Amino acid sequence: MAERAATIGIFGGSGFYEFVENPVRFHVDTPYGPPAAPIHTGTIAGVDIAFMPRHGDQHEHPAHVTNYRANMWVMKQLGVDAVISPCAAGSLQPEVKPGEFVILDQLVDRTKGREDTYYKGPVATHVSIGDPYCSELRSAASETAGDLGIGKHDAGTVVVIQGPRFSTRAESQWFARQGWQVINMTQYPEAALARELEMCFLGIALITDYDAGVEGVEPATIDEIVSVFHANNERLRDLLFALIPKIDANRKCECRSALEGARLNTHDF
Repeated sequence: MAERAATIGIFGGSGFYEFVENPVRFHVDTPYGPPAAPIHTGTIAGVDIAFMPRHGDQHEHPAHVTNYRANMWVMKQLGVDAVISPCAAGSLQPEVKPGEFVILDQLVDRTKGREDTYYKGPVATHVSIGDPYCSELRSAASETAGDLGIGKHDAGTVVVIQGPRFSTRAESQWFARQGWQVINMTQYPEAALARELEMCFLGIALITDYDAGVEGVEPATIDEIVSVFHANNERLRDLLFALIPKIDANRKCECRSALEGARLNTHDF
């Protein structure tokens, strides 16, 4: 698009529409096929934002078949340089309780077969995601959640599974023994794709339940998970309305220069 339409992008569920002021809905084509849904632009606390339900208007695109490349490309085309990615997640540790938020700082990819890069040659491009989440956005989110009295953890590792099935008890216990905090199906490849497009990325896990391997806890049903997630929506709204105006347009994080030194030249070999 020729004109910058938004500075902050948000992925979320279709129920998020009510958060956006003065929404405008429209389609954007991409070289990677259609995105999950039309994009909405509007404002939150006076800041221009773009919003998309990552799984479609009716959650018709499960996590394992979501077109993440198209979704993220649309954000970039609109001028977005910071993406906020709230996500439902299960807890792997007793101290991470349903109803709490986790400001993610690391991820472990356990997916398979997902389209997870924009760079397939001929120029070899290797973008580092040693720290996949933007340190400046994480700091701002943690401070804002604290000011609002929202129960949160300032850091946490998410293990991203393929889906659509949940983990077996053995898998979940293995993840927990690694010391990882939460489990989810969408944070990868979103984080990697945002970095390839030099956009800052913030993952906020909304803990809906304990995963199957947490000792003494029965696996949650879909109805229970959805109930907790909806209960968290109001607090998520409060957090985003307070956080978005605090995001520094002149932040100096490495996310915004991720392609510097990432491309290999033929004379290097």
